[in-house]
Amino acid sequence: MITQVFLLISGLVLLIVGSNYLLKSAVDLSIKLKLSKVVIGLTVVSFATSAPELLISISSALKGSADIAISNVIGSNIANLGLVLGTALCFTNIKIPKSNIKYDWTFLMLISFVFFYFINDFSVNRTEGFLLFSALILFLIFIVKIRDDEDVEEIKMSTASNSKILILIVISSILLYYGSELFVNSSIYFAEYFGVSERVIGLTLVAIGTSLPELVTSLVAIYKSELDISIGNIIGSNIFNILAVIGLTSIVTDLNILSERILSFDIYVMIFFSLILVFFYLSNKKRFLNFYHGIVYLILFISYYLYIL
Repeated sequence: MITQVFLLISGLVLLIVGSNYLLKSAVDLSIKLKLSKVVIGLTVVSFATSAPELLISISSALKGSADIAISNVIGSNIANLGLVLGTALCFTNIKIPKSNIKYDWTFLMLISFVFFYFINDFSVNRTEGFLLFSALILFLIFIVKIRDDEDVEEIKMSTASNSKILILIVISSILLYYGSELFVNSSIYFAEYFGVSERVIGLTLVAIGTSLPELVTSLVAIYKSELDISIGNIIGSNIFNILAVIGLTSIVTDLNILSERILSFDIYVMIFFSLILVFFYLSNKKRFLNFYHGIVYLILFISYYLYIL
């Protein structure tokens, strides 16, 4: 038991450190490519902070624990809004650009309903995985080609060398791999030890653990007054979780869902948390999210966790 706790914490530490190194190297690389901050937040930062979810979902699926893979994504998307955005709003007001709602939120809702449709038969097969991943490619092309032209701004130059960026990417990838292996194996152990379902483990322990990079990244972005990266990271990460994590995982192996609660309850909560975002946006003429919005998100998030536990 004590050994498994140590392995779980070790895996989580490796995931956080690995995603942090990947984030630094990815941002340096994107700056060299002269991408805008909004695009960096929606693509590079989102992909880096979603790396733990990706590796954990693939590892879980290959070990025959598809419920962890699916609930990890659903739980992470709920945590990104309820926990990460809710916590961030307790420290600062965040103005959401119209383009974030017009393009990014709309796309998030679209793929959320597509995801819901795909899992309605309790599985996500390779064909559906290819469709999700193809949608990710189209989203990236749209972001880089169109959004980057709309969000023109001066970007500071990166001082990191190409060799340093490459080394950091390799090191972070290794840390993420071993971290995901330790974390998944320990999570499965605790699910069996405490007699709880893999769904609950995926929605709680795994989802919160893999959402820590998003939380840390958003708080750091707020501290540095990089709010475009903060809100872009949260929306972008949820998009990546569905299209990249579920897409790539189901390409590797079919995902067969065992828990009915994922379809009858959890997926609706995920969509509901996304809908709240646009409700908050439309209810404020200045388009600011504030402290009270953050409290509402945190209360809903805590209530959901108390309910499933």
